[in-house]
Amino acid sequence: MPYLQHPVSADRPVRIGLVGAGWIGTFHAESVAERIPGARLEAIADPALPAVQALADRLRVAKISTDPADVLTDPEVDAIMIAAPARFHAALIADAARAGKHVFCEKPGGRTIEELDAALDAAEASGVMVQFGFNRRYAKDFAAARKLIDDGAVGRPQLLRSLTRDPGTAAGIANPERIPPGTIFLETLIHDFDTLNWLNPGAVPVRVHAVADALVAPEHRGTGLLDTAVVTITYSNGAIAVAEANFNALYGYDVRGEVFGSAGMVTAGGPQASSATTYTAAGIGSDTVRLNVDLFHDAYTAELAHFVDGVKTRRDGRPDGAPARPGGADARNALAVALAAARSAESGLPVDVGSIAGLRAAEPELQPAGGES
Repeated sequence: MPYLQHPVSADRPVRIGLVGAGWIGTFHAESVAERIPGARLEAIADPALPAVQALADRLRVAKISTDPADVLTDPEVDAIMIAAPARFHAALIADAARAGKHVFCEKPGGRTIEELDAALDAAEASGVMVQFGFNRRYAKDFAAARKLIDDGAVGRPQLLRSLTRDPGTAAGIANPERIPPGTIFLETLIHDFDTLNWLNPGAVPVRVHAVADALVAPEHRGTGLLDTAVVTITYSNGAIAVAEANFNALYGYDVRGEVFGSAGMVTAGGPQASSATTYTAAGIGSDTVRLNVDLFHDAYTAELAHFVDGVKTRRDGRPDGAPARPGGADARNALAVALAAARSAESGLPVDVGSIAGLRAAEPELQPAGGES
């Protein structure tokens, strides 16, 4: 369908089209429209037209459509943000690349290695950058942890841990059809897999062993909805990592990372809203964060600011600009671990990551990613 027109300002910064205006798409839209200088939300596509109209009115976006092709082919759009469901990621990346648009895509980027490879090949052929939404790399505490690791503060990594305990899926558990099979690996723990890969620089995941069950909502076990999982990953440098997830953290949104090594340990994350703590007759307490967009508000903004900077450098013909970080190799490596974990949970046996995909070298880190917001 053709665009429906709304008033728009006349400035011409990096112009971004959004495909997918759900929970995280809406937050990204607000970031581009209100929090990132030098960027403008040019267009929005989503099948839920009334919601898109309301978002466009609120953010003063001129162009909306129910058809992503309208945004992908718009000559006034420089780049695409993909926040549609995961089953559409790979095709949208490839279509955007063929249209000459740079791409920011939420994780996982594809449901299979073959899907993702096809999308990355299309991007390489078109010469466009593709950045993926592994936002923990842009959280200041996680970025500080990575810098300490790079500086040798923990020595050689030996044990790693990453966890995601999510309080925000109670409605989904009550309605399991809202949560696609494999979600705990492909859309929740995939953040932890990328974090562990990133916090163990120079190593690649070799073997995965996963255990998962429906412990929060056992009545839905027959539907394939897994809400609790623990995954062990062995790396090429001998380090052993554990990733865990649960969909029912009653105390808040809890994301943490830890690297223990030959010279010490570094930790990052936690559910506390701030370091303020009360000490009263009722005990010791602190407020906790309940939403991902609150816990990672600045990180979500910083990753998009980095993407916009990368688009600017390419638009201005500067080849030494900001790399796509995390890029295709990072997304591919995290997806390979997620697929190995899903296979292991089903079989009960360890799975070699090499049986899923040959891993690719990741982009080198030029500087800590945090603090760009």
